[in-house]
Amino acid sequence: MAESPLAQGYAHDAVERLPMPAAESLDAAQRTAAQALIDGPRKGVYGPFLPLLRSPELLGRVATLGEYLRFQSVLDARIRELTTCVAARHVSNQFEWVMHAPLAVKAGVAPEDIDALRQGARQRGLAADEQNAFDFAQELLSRNGVCDATYQSACTRFGEQGVVELTTLLGYFAMVSWLMNIARTPAQAGAPGPRIDAFPL
Repeated sequence: MAESPLAQGYAHDAVERLPMPAAESLDAAQRTAAQALIDGPRKGVYGPFLPLLRSPELLGRVATLGEYLRFQSVLDARIRELTTCVAARHVSNQFEWVMHAPLAVKAGVAPEDIDALRQGARQRGLAADEQNAFDFAQELLSRNGVCDATYQSACTRFGEQGVVELTTLLGYFAMVSWLMNIARTPAQAGAPGPRIDAFPL
């Protein structure tokens, strides 16, 4: 029996607010936006793009930004996936967590470090560049900025372009996670690995 999608929030009866619209209800702009996702690297319409279909022009712009940050950024895949997980954990978004936690491990982040992040525990085995990115992400998400020492450490490790892209990556995933939290977009059914504790609604 297939596993049912895991809803956002603690309420088991929480209803998805902005699900995939019926195909026959889509207008021309929505159909074009959906087809662009299907034809692109994502190969489908899911996650934040379900609620974003209500604004197809915005969907296209968000998708283009996300494609660069996910697939073309100067940051190493380990750093991208780890910091995506930090953002997902920070805003308690199940969809992004269950999608990116396995990708972080596949990219080379130690499974025990991802599990520690899931539980809110302290990571003890991060590589030096992962620790730099983690510290930067945690400080930015909790304080809306970073101190000079954290900034300089990140610049030394990733360069100015890397710092700009790291900051934007965190903002992007916080944004799409907030959207899915509001829309109650569920995690994909059958996604591997343990979930994070959901936020209360």
